[in-house]
Amino acid sequence: MTTSPPEVLDSSPDTRNETASAAPDSPASLATLGSEKRGSVEQIALLAFIVVPFIALLAAVPLMWGWGVSWLDLGLLTAMYFIGCHGITIGFHRYFTHGSFKAKRPLRITLAVLGSLAVEGPVVRWVADHRKHHKFSDAEGDPHSPWRYGETVPALMKGLWWAHVGWMFDQEQTPQQKYAPDLIKDPAIRAVSRQFVLWTTVSLLLPAVVGGLATMSWQGALTAFFWGSLVRVALLHHVTWSINSICHAVGKRPFKSRDKSGNVWWLAILSCGESWHNLHHADPTSARHGVERGQLDSSARIIRWMELAGWAYDVRWPARSRIDSRRKEQPRQAA
Repeated sequence: MTTSPPEVLDSSPDTRNETASAAPDSPASLATLGSEKRGSVEQIALLAFIVVPFIALLAAVPLMWGWGVSWLDLGLLTAMYFIGCHGITIGFHRYFTHGSFKAKRPLRITLAVLGSLAVEGPVVRWVADHRKHHKFSDAEGDPHSPWRYGETVPALMKGLWWAHVGWMFDQEQTPQQKYAPDLIKDPAIRAVSRQFVLWTTVSLLLPAVVGGLATMSWQGALTAFFWGSLVRVALLHHVTWSINSICHAVGKRPFKSRDKSGNVWWLAILSCGESWHNLHHADPTSARHGVERGQLDSSARIIRWMELAGWAYDVRWPARSRIDSRRKEQPRQAA
């Protein structure tokens, strides 16, 4: 199968001016990011971070039915969910991967930290994987295409599992030096990426600390940890992974793209606008994915607020003419 060249990724002037240089193959950069093969210990840890929160998610329904859930627990779940979700969608995805806008230095570092709180992997590895995905989207070389095994129903079922979870256990890893050299050259981003275990710990313990202090009880800390940490992480993970699996298998495709990305409306709110996936693959650097009336995209709204505050600039908002040029059916001109 043939693929088109990788998308041109914007390296913003503020990034180039403020980051110290680091040799791509220097020991410091290699030690920061890990090897290109996933070891057995890492695979076991990954399995634990998938299985334990998922068990909590399954247990959430009977626990809510039998014991109920406090407003504090729901508040912590919601707050931590959308902090991590927007950290991924705005930070890891639209900013670091695609350069949809430029950010002042404090915002750049903050976005790297907030994305890390989603517990979806170090920022450099996440970005490298996603850039490779766009280079080979739904073709040979794509790390997580649901069409990997073919287009028959059994093959697609197997492919959906691969795209949703299975690909993360592949021993071969995306070469980070090749796909994310700009982030490797930034000492602050390398540090945040190297400190992923720290940010994971903060993400998991913060709800428990808040719950314990608010209720002044161990029970409050435990229920806050269950809902605000375990259930929240499981829910966010499966919504994010659904963009890889569901949004590349079903959904409307009004825009021209070289893959099978689709718009899935019922994931829009929980995915913070990422499920308007067909437009994203038709125009990857666009800061807004939900471009039609009624297409909710909270990530684009927050980017707009950051722009108004002066924290973000040179935002790549899609012009109507650019959107129309990517439609499969061109809109009719008025007489």
